[in-house]
Amino acid sequence: MTTSVIPAPTRPWVASTKDRLFDIGIFALALVVDLLLVAVTPMKGKLAYVFVFAIAYVTLSALRQFIVRGSASAKDAFVSSLVAFGAFVTLLPILSIFVTVIEKGSKGIHLGLFTHDMSMATPTDPLSNGGLLHAITGTLTLVALALIMSVPIGILTALYLTEIQGRFTRPIRFLVQAMSGVPSIVAGLFILSAVLYPIAKNYSGFMGSLALTILMIPTIARTSEEVLRLIPNDLREAGTALGGTQWRTVAMIVLPAARSGLVTAMILGVARIAGETAPILLLTGGGDKVNGNAFNGPIGSLPYYIWKSFNAGSPESITRAWAGLLVLLILVLVFFTIARFLGSRKVAK
Repeated sequence: MTTSVIPAPTRPWVASTKDRLFDIGIFALALVVDLLLVAVTPMKGKLAYVFVFAIAYVTLSALRQFIVRGSASAKDAFVSSLVAFGAFVTLLPILSIFVTVIEKGSKGIHLGLFTHDMSMATPTDPLSNGGLLHAITGTLTLVALALIMSVPIGILTALYLTEIQGRFTRPIRFLVQAMSGVPSIVAGLFILSAVLYPIAKNYSGFMGSLALTILMIPTIARTSEEVLRLIPNDLREAGTALGGTQWRTVAMIVLPAARSGLVTAMILGVARIAGETAPILLLTGGGDKVNGNAFNGPIGSLPYYIWKSFNAGSPESITRAWAGLLVLLILVLVFFTIARFLGSRKVAK
């Protein structure tokens, strides 16, 4: 009687210990080559270290695979290394921005920053005087007004493009795509010349929110259109088969099914305009105290506060500007995080 031994299952796609050691050795050798070449050649600086290391690592990885497994494996290693290096180069500026803003902005963070405004202080005063209250409330006011105006227009535009599909579908889609590339300064100058000078004749938060609405509508409309296209046509046909009109089918079936995606579109639109500076500088006046009336008088905002603090030029004002940048960065990250959470499958279900 013979006993057969069933071999243990293997996973050939998982790197073995020997392969991992070779990868570590190639990494170390590329690092040594990088240090030597930068030391003996005129190439200096951080960028020189990064690119020389990348070239050395890609070359050595491809050479090892060519020796061990042949040309096909060498080509695969070469392309894989280039892709990994491209991802690293993409993430490097983002990480650099985060580290720089956190390092310099944390020095200006204190409790009074969120409970006081700059009505009794100047950018050159000590950091303990004044705060960001007027800028935070102003930014939230501007975003809220822009959200109220842009969400109905953006969603209705998306509904026309996906549900109605009338004769103006193609030109409207073209205009929405074109508006998404309009520079923010153009929107600000348009409101300045068409509304503020001839009609309003004074700075206000409402003027700034009008310009932000122009920038926000394309983001909401395009995102909402893509979300509505994901709704199966079977749901629309079922609503029609039950005797519902088109608008009742859209209102009671299509929109509830796309609810989480539409909320994501709104938050992405908010994140699009939260850091806009050019329209704010032209239209809001940049007040230094909390203004509860968005339709009359200058109103502060985080972008205006940052711009004004950097222009002052003193060490205290520059620290204030970096603190404002950190708060604005956190605000935008919160919006994107909420958008990702609301767009997840679990929340959608």
